[in-house]
Amino acid sequence: MDKQMLSLQEQQGSDWDRATNHSILRSIAAVADNRELLASGNRFVSAKGAELFSYLPAYYETSRIMHADMETKGIEMDALYHALEETFQQFFVCTATWGIGYWENELGIVSDATKPLEQRRAVVESKLRGGGKFSGALVKNVAEAYDGGTVKVTFQPERWNFTIQFVDTHGIPPNLDDLKAAIEEIKPAHLSIEYKFSYLLIREIHEIKTLTEMEAIPLSKFAGGAV
Repeated sequence: MDKQMLSLQEQQGSDWDRATNHSILRSIAAVADNRELLASGNRFVSAKGAELFSYLPAYYETSRIMHADMETKGIEMDALYHALEETFQQFFVCTATWGIGYWENELGIVSDATKPLEQRRAVVESKLRGGGKFSGALVKNVAEAYDGGTVKVTFQPERWNFTIQFVDTHGIPPNLDDLKAAIEEIKPAHLSIEYKFSYLLIREIHEIKTLTEMEAIPLSKFAGGAV
């Protein structure tokens, strides 16, 4: 009887040892998996989640639960910070997107959602620049807000006229009508205005651009091309 009990105890002990060893091996494997996961450069989808996780004590390093918790919270924080950054951008004309309508409303500009965003920004920017005493500098400032390039303004006082010449832009600017409306608003009624445009000439780009590059340029930018 004693021998049977001893044999049973030995067997139970052996089973316990095997189970314990198996558990230890599983734990070691899990730790190794976690460390491999944590060592990966893409362990966090959320940037804020990774930042939050870095503040935790070291003993959470291999915790999948804490990893998932920080990832979830980080995703929410990412969305919050993105919304804050996007809202901040609406305070500046050059970066405004969905907020451009508020600028237009504040300045009395009729909103046209069909126009490209860059053209709508140019109208707002020109309106902001259009205050003050009428001068060549004012006209130049307003015109360059639309064109985005260099504009030359010359006056012909004997003809009660002034000219706006587009230096950097080839062809007719796409938002010329908006520019004309802005200039009409700031110029004295007795002054007439002329617009001069720059066009590409074949001799200027011959042996400079390849045939493929030339074919990619719209005809409206060439002298005599279609408008």
